[in-house]
Amino acid sequence: MTQPLAPPHVDLPKEQGAVVRQALLAFAVCAPTLVFASLGLPRIFTFPEALDERLAFALRADLVIALWVVLGVRMVAKVRFRSAEDNAGSAYGPPSRRLAVPKAFLQNTLEQAFITSVGMLALATVGGEAALAYIVATVILFSLGRATFLRGYPRGAGGRAFGIATTALPAVGAYGWVLLDMASDMAVLATR
Repeated sequence: MTQPLAPPHVDLPKEQGAVVRQALLAFAVCAPTLVFASLGLPRIFTFPEALDERLAFALRADLVIALWVVLGVRMVAKVRFRSAEDNAGSAYGPPSRRLAVPKAFLQNTLEQAFITSVGMLALATVGGEAALAYIVATVILFSLGRATFLRGYPRGAGGRAFGIATTALPAVGAYGWVLLDMASDMAVLATR
């Protein structure tokens, strides 16, 4: 049976500083991208107006998010297929060194995909074209985030931080937008 991976020795304050810097860089990439997409794309493209078409739009965008999960599943399956240590499955032991990063990538991608997919579907219920344009930018940023998360994983938390923040920030924005829209709707109902 394989021994679990020992975490590398980490200078925690240095690593925390790297995480903060990378998260701020991700914010500097995400914020203008989301704003420019929300304001600019509706000037170039016509987005659906009817709720059923808006939800269909979001579900199709979710397909791109799901493809990242498929990639993670494929990475894990490829290692399991070729590794005697991992072939029996996770129920029979911890992952080998070869499997540890693909497995961690898959787990994190599943978590982020769920959060992002729910946010995009909810955002599709908010009126106006800007919300759907935001979904387009979210898909692009999710993809950038997943690629940089995977690439940076071996370099520790500081190496993963840009990718995780670039993946998560658009979803946080979508949740905030929907919650503000819900509060606005409730305020209108309260005045009736």
